[in-house]
Amino acid sequence: MVGRVWRGCLLTVLLLLPLLVRGLRIQEYLYFQVLSPGDIRYIFTTTPAKDFGGVFSQRYDQIHLVPADPPEACGELSNGAFIQGQIALVERGGCSFLSKARIIQEHGGRAIIITDNASENDSFYVEMIQDNSGRTADIPALFLLGRDGYMIQRSLEQHGLPWAVISIPVNVSSIPTFELRQPPWTFW
Repeated sequence: MVGRVWRGCLLTVLLLLPLLVRGLRIQEYLYFQVLSPGDIRYIFTTTPAKDFGGVFSQRYDQIHLVPADPPEACGELSNGAFIQGQIALVERGGCSFLSKARIIQEHGGRAIIITDNASENDSFYVEMIQDNSGRTADIPALFLLGRDGYMIQRSLEQHGLPWAVISIPVNVSSIPTFELRQPPWTFW
């Protein structure tokens, strides 16, 4: 009797296992470091878009992270000339993630970092997905926590700077733990 119960339980687990595994997904992270301004010189964590955008084919040791104007980047940008050849920092909202990536790509941006519009968000990564429009974007698209985006923007405003200088991507596995400068407001 006990053997049949165990076989029944095992069979149930084996039948349900594919359903359980399909729901699990390993979270991928990509890191960048702000080099300037110095008061925000930390390594930040981002997540790549799930089903659109390109990948970083090279490392940028010093590239500008330019906040888009307007911040949501859902139409024409007043600072599009500054985004050309650089990376854009864009706020979530107003249009799809893919639309934002396409606008930055059309302005010659090398990548887009979309920060959550909830400035208190310091732990929840949004899964950026395609908008089913049939369009594509070739530049890397990354999601940044709202708290991190807010702190970068605040630092730029305090210093009167039009952009930050960053290094991306950063291989954190090659940096000794005691040398990792993590944002003090974010849990790693």
